[in-house]
Amino acid sequence: MSIQLPILPYSLDALEPQISREALEVHYKKHHQNYVDTLNELIRGTSLEDKSLEEIMFLSFERKQKIHNNACQVWNHTFFWNCLIPSGHEPSKNLTEVIEENFGTVEDLKNEFATAAKALFGSGWVWLVKDKWGKLKVRSLGNAGNPLVDLGEIPLLTCDVWEHAYYLDYKNERAKFLENFWEIVNWEFVEDNLKKENRRMAPQIFQPKSRASVPNEYRM
Repeated sequence: MSIQLPILPYSLDALEPQISREALEVHYKKHHQNYVDTLNELIRGTSLEDKSLEEIMFLSFERKQKIHNNACQVWNHTFFWNCLIPSGHEPSKNLTEVIEENFGTVEDLKNEFATAAKALFGSGWVWLVKDKWGKLKVRSLGNAGNPLVDLGEIPLLTCDVWEHAYYLDYKNERAKFLENFWEIVNWEFVEDNLKKENRRMAPQIFQPKSRASVPNEYRM
C-alpha cells in the first residue's frame, strides 16, 4: 500500500487572491507531492510499507526521523488544505463562544496565532489545538512538528509557515500571509474537529510514544 497525494477540496485558483494559483500549484504539486514520493521511497521494502500514514507517523516517532518527518509533512499538508476554503466566513456562534472562553475574543486568538508564527525561527507550523485538559492552545512547532504525535494534542487548525507556503505571493512577509490566512479559514472544519474531540476525550487515546494508530474518526 503506497501513500497517495490527496485530492484538493477545491480548484487551484479557488483561494485567490489570498493564495494565487501559481503558489498553490507549486505548494501542492511540487512540495506536497515530493513528501509523498519521498515517503514511499523510504518505506518501500520495510515493515512500514503496508501501514497507514498515521501508523507510520507514530511508529517512526523518535526512531526513524527521515521517515517520520516526511510522513508528518504529508499529513500536515493534507490537514492544512482542509483548513482552507474559498471565501471564508466567521466562526459560528458556538465556536466563537468556545474561542472566547479560551482566548478572550476571536481577535485575541488571531493575535496570539500571529505572534507564535512571528516568533517561530525558520520553518514550521502554527497550530490551534485542544490539549489534554480540554483547553484550546496555540502551539508553534518547527519543521515537521505535529501536535498529535509530538504532544498528544488534538489539532483543530494549522497554518504552514514554511517559506514555500507564501514566498511566491508575499516574499518574506510572513505576517502579511498570516493576516490574509484568516480570510480563507474553514471554520466549519475547525468546529468539526472540536466536535470529534468533544465526543471522545483524547488523553487516553493519543499517546505519542505508545500509540501506533489513531481512531478512524480522526483520520483524513
